[in-house]
Order: sequence, then structure tokens, then C-alpha cells
Amino acid sequence: MASFTQFLPSSLRRTPQPREQAEVESVIAEDPQLDVKNEKGVVDSDDDDAASKELTTAVDPGVNPGGLTFEEDAAGGMGRHLGVFSCTLLIVGRIIGTGIFSTPSSILNSVGSIGASLMLWVLGFVLSFCGLFIWLEFGTMFPRSGGEKVYLEAAYKKPKYLVTVIFAANAILLGFTASGCIVFAQNILVTAGHTADRWVTRGIALAVIFFVTLLHGLTPRLGVYVMNGLSVFKIVILVFVVVTGWVVLSGATSIKDSHTHFHNAFAGSSHSSNDYATATFKVLYTYAGWSNVNYVLNNVKNPVRTLKIAGPLGLGICAVLYLLANVAYFAAATKEEISNSGVTVASLFFKKVFGATAQKALTVFVALSALGWVFLINRMGTFAASRVNQELAKEGIPLPFGSRFWASNWPTGKSPFPGLIIHMIPSVIVILGPPPSVAYPFILDVEGYPQQIINFFIVVGLFYLRWHKPNLPRPFKVWWPLAVFFSAASVFLLVAPFLKPANGVGDTPPLPYYLYCLVGIGVMAAGVVYWAAWRVLPGYLGYELIPHKEQLNDGTVVTLVRLRLCVLK
Repeated sequence: MASFTQFLPSSLRRTPQPREQAEVESVIAEDPQLDVKNEKGVVDSDDDDAASKELTTAVDPGVNPGGLTFEEDAAGGMGRHLGVFSCTLLIVGRIIGTGIFSTPSSILNSVGSIGASLMLWVLGFVLSFCGLFIWLEFGTMFPRSGGEKVYLEAAYKKPKYLVTVIFAANAILLGFTASGCIVFAQNILVTAGHTADRWVTRGIALAVIFFVTLLHGLTPRLGVYVMNGLSVFKIVILVFVVVTGWVVLSGATSIKDSHTHFHNAFAGSSHSSNDYATATFKVLYTYAGWSNVNYVLNNVKNPVRTLKIAGPLGLGICAVLYLLANVAYFAAATKEEISNSGVTVASLFFKKVFGATAQKALTVFVALSALGWVFLINRMGTFAASRVNQELAKEGIPLPFGSRFWASNWPTGKSPFPGLIIHMIPSVIVILGPPPSVAYPFILDVEGYPQQIINFFIVVGLFYLRWHKPNLPRPFKVWWPLAVFFSAASVFLLVAPFLKPANGVGDTPPLPYYLYCLVGIGVMAAGVVYWAAWRVLPGYLGYELIPHKEQLNDGTVVTLVRLRLCVLK
């Protein structure tokens, strides 16, 4: 029980133990040039006394991720300007997006019953909190931007750059924003009374992704204002759905038999592991966003303290609203109606409660919520998705047009527009590729599978570092049974999708039910091939790789790698 108390607010602050302090002091003594700073030295903290007690381990030469020091990695960009409130909104606004308004029907179709569907939403909440605590331990140990990239690099140092390139392949090739664009387009067409024609949907979705990318890339401050307004708006919409659900259950609407929808809640439940694994991917997709502050810690004031507060608070708010919103949907409509609603389940809810006329107006709100999610993803483009792309370029990974361009904050000096472009390209491909009705569930699946591979190796890396570096300062330490449970769930989610589903075809026909797993594995395998071509092949051709650092005009430090012909002695 003593271990569990560290998750409570009263234990959010942890002073390094004497043994940990001694290790850091010994590192400094061995290398006087090593610049080990406390939080007061690297952030503009509102609590200088507390910050001075939080040691940064990211500069320990034994665990330092990547080739840049802590100070070099944090240089450039907009600096530290995000506090607790902004980071909490960053998490809440990112999590509450298109998923809760669109995926309940797909999840219900997979598992077959209301009871099983609600149980999966609870499971998603539990798994997300387990993951959050693991990411809190890593994030407080390494308070620098990059998220999983940083944690994988700290745990898996050999072969050099292998995990970096594999993660880069996943982040770049599967960095979709397409799902939000598709949901926005389909809801707008429903509101206008038009059939969601394939090319009309694609055209609207493309217009959205281009507009948002340009707005955040060229006018970042205006993009932030628009994003913040839409984020607050969609939170209000979700609260409205929850409150309306209470009214429906009270019997104060035209729906008088709402309680009967929950009778025999588990009737028709699937018995296929594949169905539950695929549905769990979709649930976890709707919770995705609890780790977003980990991607932007270079921009966070007092990152250790802020991360420990904003993470649990943001995810907790979203989890409560999600569970209550699902109850509202099932109270207003039957299982069959929700199953047939596709990605417009919120529109069905409004129609059942308020009628067809009000449905059109309220569906516009859902579409705006989807647009707000797209804005947030591309604001994350500035602060997360494209920031991760920028961090990858700063490590010297060879990219078209050179790492200098992709690592820069061109043209504004504040927003990594090149990283936004990288983020936009796969979204355009997905929008133009499969039919929108197939694209949305396939996107949810194909994004979820490789992420579970990454999650599994991060948990393994967590235990490795605890064994290999037991005395490193850890301002937050996850209760180990939670980490074991999270890793076991990851293993199940990696194996179960290959088992044949109950209907024999999965949820993305005519595509094979196992295709998304193979695509995810293929993307990561492509990363291995790319790494070998970059790091191994030149040695066989008589060349060696020479890294050097360079500071760009905006202050960003980037590692550049050049080939040099080996001189035989």
C-alpha cells in the first residue's frame, strides 16, 4: 500500500534519496565538464525551492538519449511557456476528439453487446492510467521532448540509432491526421443533407488538412487561438451529451424505455479474442493523448512538477466523461441503431433525443469538434507530432532535402513547419487511398498495433533501467504490478489480432482482418532496412560515418552525419 500512495497528489513531489544524490555527485566528480543541472537551472519555475531539489538525469552519460545534451536538445523554438493549465488542456483537448463521437458503433459491432462494449471502455481507462504512470516515470527521469523516442534511446543503446530509426518509420509513415478530417467531412455532409460521396468526402478532408497545416505552420499564434477555442467548445459538447444522457435516463424526454436498453446487457457478446483485441485498439485510440505532454517537455515550465499534475488530471477528466457519454448513447438508442450508425453515432443520439431538425444543428457541433481535434493534432504538430519529427531530424537521421531543413523552425522561427509537412503527407495518402468507410476503422487499427509493440519494449526498458541503473533519481516511480499488467495487455493485443474473428472477415472488409497487423509490422521492418542501409552498408563499401553538431539560425542544434572514405593503415 505504501507504494500505491505515490500516485496520490500529496506524493507528487519526491526528494532524491541520499544514495541517488551521491551517485549524481560522483558523476560530476568524475567528469567536471559534465553539465548536470537541477530544474532551477533549466526552467523558469514558479517554485524555485522545489525545482532546485529535482535533479535531471538526462545528462548522465550512461543513459543520455541520443547524441545531443539536455541543453542542446532544448535550444531553439518558442522556449518554456506551457504551465499546468495549458498542459492539462493539451491532454484533455487532444483526447476528446472524433473517437468518442464516432467509434462506439464500431466497438459495439466488434464485441456484439452493450455490456461488453462498456467493459472495454473501462479496460481502456485502466490501461491508459497504467501507461500514464509508466510514462510519468520516464518523463520525470528524462524531461525533454520526444516521448517514446527518448525513452527507447535511453534503454536500447546498441545497435546505435536502431530504435531511433524504427521509431521514426512508425512516427512518420503512420503519423495520420486523416481520421479527424474524414469525420469532419462526413458530419458536414450529413448536416447539409447530402450523401457522403467518396470523392466529395475526400475533397473536404483534403481541404481541412491543407488549411490547418498552413495555419499552424505560417501563423502559429493565430492557430493556437483557434485551436484553444475549438478545444473548449468540444469539451462543452461532450459535457452536453453527458447531461442529456442523464435527462434521458430520468424519463424526462420522449424516450421512455431507455432503461430497457441495458437489460441483458451481455446478450450477443462475441467469444473471439480477435474481436476484443481489435475493439480494444479503437478504445485506446480514443484515449490517445495522455502522453502528449511528454512530447513537448522542452516547452514546459518546471516540466517534472507540471507533468506529474497535468497527466493524471487530464486523463481522469476524460475517462469520466467518456464512460458517461457511452451510457448516454446506449440510453437513447438501441443496440441495432447504434451498430448501423457508422461514424455518426453522435448525430443519431441528437436525432433520437431532439428530433431531425435539431439533429442538423447539433451535428454541426460534432463536425466542429472533429475540426477542433484536427487543429489540436496539428498544434501538436507544432508541439508534439511535428516536434517529434523535428527531434528525429536533429539526431541526424538522413531525410530528403537534408536534416537541417526538417530540424528547423522555418519560416517563422517558432513553429516547425517542415515537421508539419512530414505529418501531413501520410494523411493525404490515407485520405486518397481506401474508401472513407473503410479508411476510418482501418486507421484506428493500423495506428494501434505498432504502438503496442513500442509500448511493450518501453515497459521492458523500464525494468532494464531499474536493474541496470537502480540509483538514478526518479521523481516518480510506477508501482511495478501496474507495469506488469500493462505489458501483459500489450502481449495479448499483439497476439490476438492474428486469431480469426467470429465473423471471419473482421471490421474492415474487403481488407483481410490481419492486414493492419502486417502493415504495422511492415512499417517497423522498413525502419530496420533503412537503418541497415544508413549505418551498416557504408562500412562494407569502405566508408565511415562522421557526426558533428551545428547550430541553426533559430538556435536549434542539429547533429549532421557525413560519409568519409576509410583510410587503410
